[in-house]
Amino acid sequence: MALAAAVLLAPLPMARAQVAAAQAGAGPKFEVSFSKSAHAAPITGRVYVAISRTSNGTRTPIAQTGETGSPLFGQNIENLAAGTPAVIDGRTFGHPVQSLRDIPAGEYWVQPFVNVYTKFARADGKTVWLHMDQWEGQNWKTSPGNIFGDPVKITYNPQSTTPIKLVADKVIPEIKVPADSGNVRRIKIQSSILSKWWGAPIYLGAVVLLPKDYDKHPEAKYPIVYNDGHFSLRAPGVGSTPFWNADGTPRMIIVTLQHPSPYYDDSYGVNSANNGPFGDAIMQELIPEVEKKFRVIGQPWARLLTGGSTGGWISLAKQVFYPDFYGGTWSLCPDGVDFRYHQIVNVYSDTNAYWFQKEWTRIERPTQRKPDGNINAMMKDENWFELTVGDKSRSGGQWDIWEATYGPSDAEGYPQRIWDKRTGKIDPKVAAYWKEHYDLRNIIETNWATLGPKLANKMNVYVGDQDSYYLNMGVHLLDESLKKLSAPKFAGEIVFQPMAPHCWGPSMNELMIKMTSHMEKFAPAGADLKSWRY
Repeated sequence: MALAAAVLLAPLPMARAQVAAAQAGAGPKFEVSFSKSAHAAPITGRVYVAISRTSNGTRTPIAQTGETGSPLFGQNIENLAAGTPAVIDGRTFGHPVQSLRDIPAGEYWVQPFVNVYTKFARADGKTVWLHMDQWEGQNWKTSPGNIFGDPVKITYNPQSTTPIKLVADKVIPEIKVPADSGNVRRIKIQSSILSKWWGAPIYLGAVVLLPKDYDKHPEAKYPIVYNDGHFSLRAPGVGSTPFWNADGTPRMIIVTLQHPSPYYDDSYGVNSANNGPFGDAIMQELIPEVEKKFRVIGQPWARLLTGGSTGGWISLAKQVFYPDFYGGTWSLCPDGVDFRYHQIVNVYSDTNAYWFQKEWTRIERPTQRKPDGNINAMMKDENWFELTVGDKSRSGGQWDIWEATYGPSDAEGYPQRIWDKRTGKIDPKVAAYWKEHYDLRNIIETNWATLGPKLANKMNVYVGDQDSYYLNMGVHLLDESLKKLSAPKFAGEIVFQPMAPHCWGPSMNELMIKMTSHMEKFAPAGADLKSWRY
């Protein structure tokens, strides 16, 4: 009998496991749909529910989400028809609270949102679904065509299994591009190079600030400064208007370029496996269009670069990758120029991006600080928020664009992860790809015999030595490397400002003085150094 009882009881642990699994799938549930009036056709993309304790005006639950903001939960949808609900429940990953089961009971404001993806049948044979920029700068929260619902106040019970139904029925309107005015001009073109590669229309643009009295001096041709940075439709910043208009100010044309990719508000200005040939498109289509429309000198000595943060990396990378085309760069607080300090992760020797493992404890790695050392955010939080916004590097966030720019593609055509987004475990094979293709310090050092004669006097970098994102550390490694190089010796300027945060650097006014001195020193014999000095 004892044996029979044992046989009869043996299936019970399996039954308990099945019950536990069923219970794990139960719990709080949102059913999110979109109205046919908002979007008639089925949608492939991602739906979200944001939860906040307050909601007023522009401070909606969706607006309050972020790496340290209000809880957000996201779920992919595929060919979802209007009126058909997508389910977000206790199994759905969220941030900063990972499960709806962990939201305490109480009254909250909740808001639905739908992020619409576009199908890209790329020229490399891969088909991917990503959000198409609508000239907003790849921001899912503000992108025209995305759909949202008004915030709704609810009484929330994490034990309840009754679905909470939300409807997204409002469409974000088109962006209104500012009209040309004064000395500001705008250009927007469809790139044939990128459109062919992506299998969909891709646009490039520029905002141009002309110097004082440009129209009164038709004989003058001007140096041009490409001021790289995040997507913006505003005129390039040049400091105070009195300086720009003052007698004796060097007269230059200042340009910001718009090249949002389906992964971010900025393509990083280079060719890459996931973004495609943005470098070629900028060099062969956008810059020629700008320089054709305006009176520029059009020679390398008078074609200069600057930018901060993302733009700091772009301005330095462009000078390195196209050393004969540009005459100098003044890079401010650049993103990681040496991936031994990808912020403060050494992707070559660290095993985990989120934690330092000690013998008896695990220490969490920060990602953002104040100059006094206080921490604003942690690595895992920025990455987990991005993972909530979109898997497969589709968040439109900073860490995901680095993967899209620096890394290879996976079998599906999406970026290969430099580390597991959930655990932080680093992939050394992907890190090796990063080093070979986009580690600027490594590229400069390895190729100095050929690059040195072209770059030795063209690279200038400025960074606060308490940079909020630890970007000063990569610049220190670049500085150490450059000081050791010879034939020729490095002749540029690298400056560390004590206690300065992100993004410290000289103002555009100061940079223009430095640029003018540089051009006067290195312009070829017979170059026009006068017509633009009025």
